[in-house]
Amino acid sequence: MKIERIEIFVTELPVRVKRIFSSGSYDTGPPQQQLGKPVLVKVYAGGVVGLGQVRAISPGHFVADTTHSMVAAIQEIYGPALIGQDPFDIETITAAFDARLAGNPAARAALDIALYDCMGKAAQLPVHKLIGGCCQPRIPLEWSVSMADDVGVMVAEARRAVEEFGMRVLCIKAADRRGWRQDVKNFETVRRAVGDDVVIGVDPNTGWSLADSLCAIDALRELDLGYIEQPVARRDLEGMAEIRRAARGIPVMADEGLFTLQDAYALARARACDAYCIKLYKIGGLTPARKIAAVAEACEIQLNCGGLAVQSQLEAAAAAHFYAATPQRRMMGAGEFVFGLNTVGPDPLVPATDFVVRDGHVDVPTGPGLGIVVDEAALERHTLRREIVRA
Repeated sequence: MKIERIEIFVTELPVRVKRIFSSGSYDTGPPQQQLGKPVLVKVYAGGVVGLGQVRAISPGHFVADTTHSMVAAIQEIYGPALIGQDPFDIETITAAFDARLAGNPAARAALDIALYDCMGKAAQLPVHKLIGGCCQPRIPLEWSVSMADDVGVMVAEARRAVEEFGMRVLCIKAADRRGWRQDVKNFETVRRAVGDDVVIGVDPNTGWSLADSLCAIDALRELDLGYIEQPVARRDLEGMAEIRRAARGIPVMADEGLFTLQDAYALARARACDAYCIKLYKIGGLTPARKIAAVAEACEIQLNCGGLAVQSQLEAAAAAHFYAATPQRRMMGAGEFVFGLNTVGPDPLVPATDFVVRDGHVDVPTGPGLGIVVDEAALERHTLRREIVRA
């Protein structure tokens, strides 16, 4: 079974999604603009076609990849290196990628996910059966609430998540330009609106100083703070460790500080966090996710499955398979990929699906590979750009 060719698609999104967080903006872009749109890859090997899709979320984000850099990396470097390889030789492929072009995790994630989809289809098994089995067939979900100048907008989003979709875990974006006290006010207002039965975490996206973090934790403790995600700069391991000590049992999660296996090791050595936030587009796919998970298990650090997967059933499914293959006791919070489950807009490439939210949860797909069927006519209609890599 050898890889014969790779196709690359930049695809349109029917609903523009714009969000605000401390370190920048999140914008899928206007119609027909490629920047901000997802990249889908098809890997052809021995009569099987593996699919993967990732939306690069820069500009305006801490992960540097863009739509155009993803296409270039796949078309010019990673794609040619894959031709003639066996999709099952994942470590050989990973080593070749490392040698050819460092970084570029979003491009590598799209290909890595497509390879697992290819392997699953060839073996007639769902991806989670290839990476540990089905520990959690029904996955709890988390809704990320965007910052807004008007806290009423935040409350409306939080209430929609809880009342319409049954969410029991929320993450409120923080580090408002008006200061940490405004973040506390926002949190308190949302808490009053959704009640005490909902877990609410806070994510400043590195936007707090150490002093801000210590003050905010003291204030939020009385409001039943569920967890705190990456409050300070990604390289400030000492600051993260001090915040963790001050939190006194409130879990501290590393997100921006975790890109690589080496980052995971450094965070563990510094005792700087209670959980790793695994985002496949940030770390390079399922292959590095499994290695980081092994470090976490050895160091008694829990995992969180992040990444919004906006309007992408394929990206959401990849995250769901990773979550399902992880024992419940090793997970913290819930899966963040809810925006790929037709909540903020439908996936234009998958018009027929049962991979949707039910009472704050989703069932992991059980079909071969990712278990997601893309409508080829819809893909043709929504393609903004197409490239092919051959021998």
